[in-house]
Amino acid sequence: MKKAFTLIELIFVIIVIGILSSIALPKMGGGKLQKAADQVVSHIRYTQHLAMVDDKFDANINNWYRARWQIYFKHDSDGDEELVYTIYSNTDLDDMSASTNADANEIAKDPLTSKDLTGDSLYSTTMIKNMNLSSTYGVKISDMDTLMSGGCNQKRRIFFDHLGRPMLSSNISVYEELLTSDCNITLTNSEGSITIGIEPETGYARIL
Repeated sequence: MKKAFTLIELIFVIIVIGILSSIALPKMGGGKLQKAADQVVSHIRYTQHLAMVDDKFDANINNWYRARWQIYFKHDSDGDEELVYTIYSNTDLDDMSASTNADANEIAKDPLTSKDLTGDSLYSTTMIKNMNLSSTYGVKISDMDTLMSGGCNQKRRIFFDHLGRPMLSSNISVYEELLTSDCNITLTNSEGSITIGIEPETGYARIL
């Protein structure tokens, strides 16, 4: 006689599958917030890569260190508190106020599309829309000083040197502002919050 599943057994299996699915699905990164965090981590690592393959040291230029590659978070220039970010290398080495702005010729290019790696329409007409975290993923922040915490509290940008070490500034001196403790970047939307950590010395970026 052929043995078959009873109705109770089938219901039990369905319940178990449902429980496992509810646990596994959030970890698969299907939500917008997870996708935003994954993208930012990827771009932090790419910024570090650019810094390591493009050493800005030049003995003939006093302020050479101000040209280090950086990832810069800010509100969109439209004034609507949308969170955008840009990857660039400052070339205005003699203008100490120029580090807060990115010119079109200073922005890194996406190796796949050749578009400018920025989400700010002020900086480029060939921007990458996904780098506007608000319009793409619903991530918004009213006070930029709260975006970063820990070792980079109230900062808006991270620089990397030729060894891949994260820095908080490139304006003061060559190595005066190396990151000394974990830098946390917190992204928030209607789904909740997620934090990205950047380790000192190694510059390793990951989702906490």
